[in-house]
Amino acid sequence: MENNQQENIPSPVSMESGIKTEVILEVTNLVKNLFYPSESDEPIEWFKFNANVKEGLTVSDLEFFLGYPPSVKAEEIPTENFWEPLLAVEEWYGDEERAQVENFKSVKQLLETNLNHLKAFRVGQIEIDLYLVGQLNEKEWGGLKTLLVET
Repeated sequence: MENNQQENIPSPVSMESGIKTEVILEVTNLVKNLFYPSESDEPIEWFKFNANVKEGLTVSDLEFFLGYPPSVKAEEIPTENFWEPLLAVEEWYGDEERAQVENFKSVKQLLETNLNHLKAFRVGQIEIDLYLVGQLNEKEWGGLKTLLVET
């Protein structure tokens, strides 16, 4: 008997996402070698999940859809708090650091233009999951995630 099933190969972008695949690929490429500054500089990744939420995502929604137990501290933060350490230009920055800031500016513009209900969240203490999440379409949410270490 012939197997007509397609292989279940993970795709970074759903064609049904409702936003242009190129935007997600561009964001993914821009953050590919970028790190979020904290006590342990960590990579920044694109992620997405399904959630049937009409308006903005709440802390409870995020905990539920990402599987955090109620005992984990989670809070919404202003989106500017997410961007602040990424967009600041220090006097001592060289060409490489300045290029990274420009990449983050491009990422910010792409996300703000293409995602609805954009919000930022911190989950945990000391080792903190940091999210910038927006609505892709009616049932999909996505954005950036990274890890902060604060002792």
